[in-house]
Amino acid sequence: MNTGERIAQLRDERGWTQEQTATMLGISRAALSHYEKNRREPDTETLSKFADLFHVSIDFIVGRTRSQNTLLDPEVREFVDELELSDQDILSKFALTIDGKQLTAEEARRFIAFVRAERNMN
Repeated sequence: MNTGERIAQLRDERGWTQEQTATMLGISRAALSHYEKNRREPDTETLSKFADLFHVSIDFIVGRTRSQNTLLDPEVREFVDELELSDQDILSKFALTIDGKQLTAEEARRFIAFVRAERNMN
């Protein structure tokens, strides 16, 4: 099942018209129709709106999982949203890995420094 078919299925399961759904999403009915018929791909912001409206993950909408219920609990989401990778406690409690090999504390610090430097360049 492709993205458009999943969007249409989620809408149909709720008994909503395209007009109702488009209004709730803040998009035109024509845009929704194009998404459902796979004439256009929704951008990331619109995918997020679909996921929030239907209470499913973006991964479900785009077909990366068959499970609709893969959303994080509110407490877990809050923890993840506020997670600071450079916090020494986090670095010591979690095994950060790349290509199956755990990063050393020094590699983690260099990785963080690299990301910060890249952000400052943009």
